[in-house]
Amino acid sequence: MKKTVYIRFTIILLIVGFMIAVQYNTVKDPETRDTRDVWEIRQELATETQLHSELLSEVRVLEETVGKYENMVNASPEVALNETIKQLKQEIGLDEFKGPGLSITIEPSIESMIVGEQIEEISPDLLIRLINEINRFKAEAVEVDGKRIIYSTAIRDVNGRTTVNNLAIKKAPFTIKIGTLSFEDAKKMYNQLEASPIGDDFYIDNLRLTIGQPENIITIPAFDQSVNMQFLQEVPGGE
Repeated sequence: MKKTVYIRFTIILLIVGFMIAVQYNTVKDPETRDTRDVWEIRQELATETQLHSELLSEVRVLEETVGKYENMVNASPEVALNETIKQLKQEIGLDEFKGPGLSITIEPSIESMIVGEQIEEISPDLLIRLINEINRFKAEAVEVDGKRIIYSTAIRDVNGRTTVNNLAIKKAPFTIKIGTLSFEDAKKMYNQLEASPIGDDFYIDNLRLTIGQPENIITIPAFDQSVNMQFLQEVPGGE
């Protein structure tokens, strides 16, 4: 009798132990090892340090802008308002940009020209990827084939043609102009685009991405179409 009780008790303990072990392995987070070497960690640290420095610079510029605006408001509200309007028009793209930057040439790849392949237009998806890559590196102004890119710019396929601001862009070759805040930013933009894998995506489509050297002065015309103000409402005077 006692032997039977011991056997049953042992079986119950085994079952309970097994259930606890299964539950523990289920909720326990798997241990992951950091397989990066010292140089990879140093590179990541350098990237984070650079990002921190850029953020501090942006904060400093914004603080200076706020201080300047407050002084102008106290001295002359009208001048402050006109200066604000001018700055907003520049940021939106309604004013001509003239400053440092660089140009990118989109042209057929040498291999495609040698074998006589037909060169298709750049696809909207590929152009959007390039514009996103440029904006990721903090471009101040962008022009594609003479068409200024602003916040409301639409890049789409219309009847088999790639359009920017509802205007068709021509087949390669054509030029993309990029304006930057400073010449140093233009050099950074050049290096970052040279290191970017975006050129491989163009090569697949029989296109070649040629990045020009940074320039001290580059001119990008203002947006010359009407701006969509569908969701803007005028505030009555006195409110």
